[in-house]
Amino acid sequence: MANVFDVDASALIKRASEQLKAKGVSKPAYVDYVKSGASRERVPMDADFFYMRSASVLRQVYINGPIGISKLRTRYGTRKMHSIHRHHHMRAGGSVIKDAFSALEKLNYVKKTPKGREITPAGKSFMDKLSNELLASSGA
Repeated sequence: MANVFDVDASALIKRASEQLKAKGVSKPAYVDYVKSGASRERVPMDADFFYMRSASVLRQVYINGPIGISKLRTRYGTRKMHSIHRHHHMRAGGSVIKDAFSALEKLNYVKKTPKGREITPAGKSFMDKLSNELLASSGA
């Protein structure tokens, strides 16, 4: 039985985002108009950005859970490019991550605990099934 550690992360996130979109996860209206953080210059170009971020958040909760919004803001942050002085790390925006958590909680894949969000058995099963499908399709 495969799990998320046995497959390529980007392939798993792409497959999970397709499944989340098919399950009817509602994308917030503002996502098409806002940047994903203060260090970004433009809004995300991918129309399925929210689904990709939600799938990535679900994978991070699977691997590092219990985890909160603050740690994920640091995880998804990047360097702010300055023209004169040194580059500094800036955290990602929290509203997209918070809305991803809300969407995953509605599907019962993630639950809120005092220490942060944790993956539920349904979420673990969802990710493990996708991992098995990817491992079988890769021929390993």
